Amino acid sequence: MALYENVFIARQDVPATQVEALTTQFADLIASQGGTVSKKEYWGLRSLTFRIKKNRKGHYTLLNIDAPPAAVKELERTMSINEDILRYLTVRVDELEEGPSAVMLRASEKSDRPSGDRGGWGDRPPRRERPRFGEEAPAVAGAGAGAGEEE
Repeated sequence: MALYENVFIARQDVPATQVEALTTQFADLIASQGGTVSKKEYWGLRSLTFRIKKNRKGHYTLLNIDAPPAAVKELERTMSINEDILRYLTVRVDELEEGPSAVMLRASEKSDRPSGDRGGWGDRPPRRERPRFGEEAPAVAGAGAGAGEEE
């Protein structure tokens, strides 16, 4: 049997419990066709890059599948019929990842950071004072005699 990764996006107005039910339904479909689903990961409600069928967000889910090609074809047919699925992508892989996917690892790294850290700008020196509109500029040493001013 071949190994596949399948990611599907469900509509934003579908509750997370119904997305879990869809995931279970798809896993049962694969099992009835002689395959297995080794991992199910719910990635959460995420923003879409562009609007799809008037949706700006979607529920992302990953399935790791070990099944014959006919089972995957039936899974994709079922996903294309379902109104709650916006998009799906199935990719054949050489081996399935053990443990959490890269998306889940990245999400856990973000939650480990302190909330005030915004990318290393905290040790930056403060911006020097600039004169506001209508105020005199502070005198700077070395500027004056050779800078085009007449005395």
